[in-house]
Amino acid sequence: MVSIQQMQYILALSEQLSFQRAADQCFVTQPTLSMQIRKAEEILGFPIFDRSRNPIELTFFGNELLPILREILNENQKIKTLQLRMNGHHVEQLRLGIIPTIASYMVADMFNVWKDKLNGVHLQILELTTHEALDSLEKKEIDAVIIAGPYVHPRWRTAKLYQEEILVFAPHLDNAFVTQDDLNGLQPWLLSKGNCLRNQMVHFCRIEDGTTDDWDYQGGNLDLLMRMVEINGGYSLIPYYYTVNEDKKRFLKSLVTSNHTKPAREIIALVPNKSIKWSFIETIIREIQLKYSNVNEGNLEIISWNP
Repeated sequence: MVSIQQMQYILALSEQLSFQRAADQCFVTQPTLSMQIRKAEEILGFPIFDRSRNPIELTFFGNELLPILREILNENQKIKTLQLRMNGHHVEQLRLGIIPTIASYMVADMFNVWKDKLNGVHLQILELTTHEALDSLEKKEIDAVIIAGPYVHPRWRTAKLYQEEILVFAPHLDNAFVTQDDLNGLQPWLLSKGNCLRNQMVHFCRIEDGTTDDWDYQGGNLDLLMRMVEINGGYSLIPYYYTVNEDKKRFLKSLVTSNHTKPAREIIALVPNKSIKWSFIETIIREIQLKYSNVNEGNLEIISWNP
């Protein structure tokens, strides 16, 4: 069987797609890393990497092998963690990924609550786009993610946290409620690509994504998008729990669909099925559910974020 060290080299090369960069990541020489991966391929009987490509690529066998290696290395880390815990030398590390449009209010709201409830746990919070979060969870670089659903994966447990209405920021519209037709012809101010709220806005507002006026701005800062709306007209979509200054809050209005429902997103947590950190993650989930009670739930329509 290939060694733990060889498995680590294979994973490093699969991420870097460069022998030198992978060797630097593993703190070994390039010939050493290359030789150990060759030995692993001889033991397994199949090539893991296609070296004829530039940059190199995983073979079909390599793609099938990768999740198995990650699982083995993860189980090996659990043994080390158990040893440290039994010796009284272990401080639990918990890595949590959150997408930006949720992190923008949740981190400030929940940080001290989590710190109080997770005594003795070192919590690291990473702000990631949806695709970055899912990729990091797949690679076991983080322990749990909080994203907008729906999303289902056979190896991950899904915990529903709350539903959040999506409001429209449109100071130049006097309507008490705004329909999709009211937005026709108005300039949409979008988050940059990679943000799921952007995709929800494109879907709900029936925007031809990729076609904008000559003058445009797309970014990841909701405050700046609202400022651009105030100056230039148009509209942007804002999550219900996002912290908005009082002078802007009066311009937030509910959207109404043709079915008389309100667009919303469902916030979920994804956790590996076999996580040994479930008790800590469950605490985070419970506190989120308590904080964001669905005061505005009812007659909501969940909008897809998938492109």
